[in-house]
Amino acid sequence: MTPKTENHSIITDRMCRNEQLSIFGLIGHPLGHSFSAAYFNEKFSQEGLQGFSYRNFDLPDLETGIAALKADTACRGFNVTVPYKQEILRFLDKLSPQAQAIGAVNTVKVENNGTWTGYNTDYIGFYDSLKAFLPQGKSKALIMGNGGASQAVQYALRTHNWEYIVVCRNPKAGMENMISYAELTPQIVSCCGLLVNTTRLGMFPDADSCPDIPYEAVGGNHCAFDLVYNPETTAFMKRCAAQGARTINGLDMLHRQAEAAWKIWR
Repeated sequence: MTPKTENHSIITDRMCRNEQLSIFGLIGHPLGHSFSAAYFNEKFSQEGLQGFSYRNFDLPDLETGIAALKADTACRGFNVTVPYKQEILRFLDKLSPQAQAIGAVNTVKVENNGTWTGYNTDYIGFYDSLKAFLPQGKSKALIMGNGGASQAVQYALRTHNWEYIVVCRNPKAGMENMISYAELTPQIVSCCGLLVNTTRLGMFPDADSCPDIPYEAVGGNHCAFDLVYNPETTAFMKRCAAQGARTINGLDMLHRQAEAAWKIWR
């Protein structure tokens, strides 16, 4: 069952009335796809953490929502998802070295003095999930998308000495390993054994969409990793699997990055 979402007015109504609670949550827009609330609330229940609650905060307007969160003394931390992983930076007091290098944040800790510190656990979740999924050995990666999630994937691969190419709608000038979809050829796809979708294409409710790549070049030597986890089998995964590729969605990555976030909050 999809968790209910809450808007900033509901957050405001709760201010100063829940100081006995430890509130965590997820901010983004829209949040109908998210499983995070169910995951963390089950964790809190299993660990016997009384007064701990994880909620979805669907924020159509980030600035208004952030003001409400800053005023809520029960808030101890939150996760950040699309489209705010980069926009959240301007509201933070500090960044971890990894978040600074990546340029995107998916986890915020509210310190005891009220300051906000930004972290990135996406790169941990991605690489740990990748290691469990891939057979031994490295291959060149093709990363679709260049947003906040892509930055975490690029950082994870770069720090483990992987080669990769980024394909996106608006490549940055002078970036040798970044191309447009129009420049992506079957030959490039063939030479990249790992295909990673970091875009929102295929995410519920737009489940029929997928990155526009030459799928005819995908084969049995490819591994396709889709960061989307709802639906369980995305259109990207289906098209790659039809060509013989091994596939995985982002649910395992979600669990691993969530555990890394919990270590930061505790």
